[in-house]
Amino acid sequence: MDPASLFVVGLAIAVVVLLSRALSAWMGMPEAILLVILGGMAGFLPGMPETEVPPGVVLLGFLPPLIYHAAFFTAPREMRADAVPIITLAVGLTAVTTFAAAAAMRWTVSGLGWAAAIALGAAVAPTDPVAAISIMKRLNAPPRIVTIVEGESLINDGVALTAFGLAVESLTRPFSFAHGVARTAEVVVGGVAYGLVVGVVVARLRRRIRDPSSQIIMSLLTPYLAFVPADRVGFSGVLAAVAAGFYLGTRGEGVLQPASRLPGQLFWRVLVFVLESALFVLLGLQIRAILHELSGRSWSRAVLGAVVVAAAIVVLRLAWTLLVFPLSRYLPGRHFTFDHLPWRERLAIGWSGMRGAISLAIVLSLPTTVPGLAPGRHGERIFLIAAVVFITLIGQATTLPLLLRRLGLAESDRLRIELLDARRTVLEAALARLDELIENCEVDERTARAYRRLYEDRLERLRAELDEEPEEGTADSVVLRRELVRTQREKLRRLYRKGRVSADVMRTVDRWLDLEDPDVHKDVD
Repeated sequence: MDPASLFVVGLAIAVVVLLSRALSAWMGMPEAILLVILGGMAGFLPGMPETEVPPGVVLLGFLPPLIYHAAFFTAPREMRADAVPIITLAVGLTAVTTFAAAAAMRWTVSGLGWAAAIALGAAVAPTDPVAAISIMKRLNAPPRIVTIVEGESLINDGVALTAFGLAVESLTRPFSFAHGVARTAEVVVGGVAYGLVVGVVVARLRRRIRDPSSQIIMSLLTPYLAFVPADRVGFSGVLAAVAAGFYLGTRGEGVLQPASRLPGQLFWRVLVFVLESALFVLLGLQIRAILHELSGRSWSRAVLGAVVVAAAIVVLRLAWTLLVFPLSRYLPGRHFTFDHLPWRERLAIGWSGMRGAISLAIVLSLPTTVPGLAPGRHGERIFLIAAVVFITLIGQATTLPLLLRRLGLAESDRLRIELLDARRTVLEAALARLDELIENCEVDERTARAYRRLYEDRLERLRAELDEEPEEGTADSVVLRRELVRTQREKLRRLYRKGRVSADVMRTVDRWLDLEDPDVHKDVD
């Protein structure tokens, strides 16, 4: 694609994203659906170049940061508490879905071998929690089902992408069962081990970097440092990125400085949004070429294949969560933290299996010249996976709010109460520390009185802004402010380790403390 065409495509993506955000808020429709529809309409505009995304661009440009970001922001304690349901969904259900979808595709798509079918089945196996989690948090659904859906999506991405890589590899070389088992072990163990090494090295480097801009650049390089070398030597680049992200995410204290945390979180939030949105728009822009390729074939057969595959994965997930999922409590071992989930919560989890950006990235990264995959039918494969994603988004994302309300899982005040209670507790800890500093004569009375007024008022009003701020600029004021923020951070970490607050609450209160940290304002300025 020449530079002028590339500019036009980039401009089209930006316009479609802006329009989709505006229409999504107005219509109450999931943004991903509008991105595909408007992207498809843009593809038919006069002068719009025909868009074809090279597989390598998707594989290296989109997947590493998306997977790393999801792993970085996991909630380790909550995931550990619900490890049994998360693993049974992420590993057991993903593996079963891969083979069930492959069987459905072989039945509906002519001339498709098992290896190619498994590769395509792996594309629709992982769930995308973006739409489901945004709906659940907006309706204040129980935090536990949010954690399970998020944790499942993180792990099943790695499982599905590993299965996809092995299936594509089997198309190019002989692949016996014994070789497959050995290769799987090599891919998984090698990828995880290398990712952990990258995480340890990057953590040490970040502690030596004080400049916020350099910190952000380093965070952007990390997923590629994990993904690309692991992939080149034959390990799982996906699992390497997941391992590095998880390691660094669980060691945020001391790794990311406060001044880097706020701009860094904003940078990653925008980056992930742009990458996910661009995938959906790029899919829409390719609709014209896909329709042209399908014009000589049976439309009914192509649509039937998408409907059958979508129905298979939806029904299978519901059956797994309602019937098979409860049996996981009887697995060997002692599962102290696992208790039975009510059927209402299992049904909500079962209906939250929408497919999204990862599925699109996988199918768009599928090589077109691999033996066993007819080059002339690449558009048909993209249509099949895209239609499955579209069906699940329309059918499940639009009905999930109604289902949550009917099941009595919406409008819960637990998260709000937990958040306010955590804020109250850390403010009380700061006041207690202030009393200790006054008693030891470590601060002057004038500065201490100003901060006592500030913290007592915030304790009463919590999130309200003060009309009177303490005098700034003195050395004692800066030292005292830094010490009080440090005390609140320590108390917040202890609350999290004791299980009194969730990871989401800890991060939210941490962002409030970032705004109070004098080092943030000094470094940013």
